[in-house]
Amino acid sequence: MLLVRHGQSEFNVVFSATRRDPGIRDPRLTAEGRRQARAAAEILAGESVTRLIASPYTRALETAAIIAERLDVPITVDPRIGERAAFACDVGTPTPHLRARWPKLALDHLEEVWWPPLEESELSLARRCALIRSEMAARPDWASLAVITHWGFIRGFTGMTVANGAVLRIDPRSAEAAPVPLLMPRSV
Repeated sequence: MLLVRHGQSEFNVVFSATRRDPGIRDPRLTAEGRRQARAAAEILAGESVTRLIASPYTRALETAAIIAERLDVPITVDPRIGERAAFACDVGTPTPHLRARWPKLALDHLEEVWWPPLEESELSLARRCALIRSEMAARPDWASLAVITHWGFIRGFTGMTVANGAVLRIDPRSAEAAPVPLLMPRSV
C-alpha cells in the first residue's frame, strides 16, 4: 500500500515558522500544498492505484481530490486514518459541512463529530495504526491502495516522520518491513 502525507496546509506554514499552534481548525491546502498533491499524483500514476482512502480532514480531502482527478480513481473516506489529535488543526469539520463541500463522496458512515478529542494518547494512536495495518493486510487489494493521511498517523504506522506530500510504499503484512520512499520532499 502507499501512504501519502497531505500537502502543506495553512496550519503547517505558520507552525513551521513559529513552532506554535496558530489556532487554525481543519485548515485548507496552500498553493504549495496543491503543488505537492499534484507531484504525489504524478508519482502515484505509475503505481497501479485503484482506490484512495482518505482522512476526512479538509487538507487530506483536498489532496485526495487532486490525486483522484489525475488517476481517475474513487475516494473512500475513513476517519480512523486521521491525524493524532493534538492541535487546533486536528479539530475537524462537521459532516454536514463536508457533505456540502464534497457532495459526491460517501460520508453517511461518519458521525457529525468524527474526529477524536484533543489530546489523543500515543497508546490510542498505536492501537489505531495496528488495527488499520491488520485490516489492510487482510485486503486482497492492499497493494493497489493509496492512503491519504497525516504526519502523526504515518509516524505511528511506520516510525518515520515525513514532510508534506511524501509518498511511501509499505507492506502492511510485515511490521518489520521498512517503508520505501517514493517521494520525500524536504521540510520547510
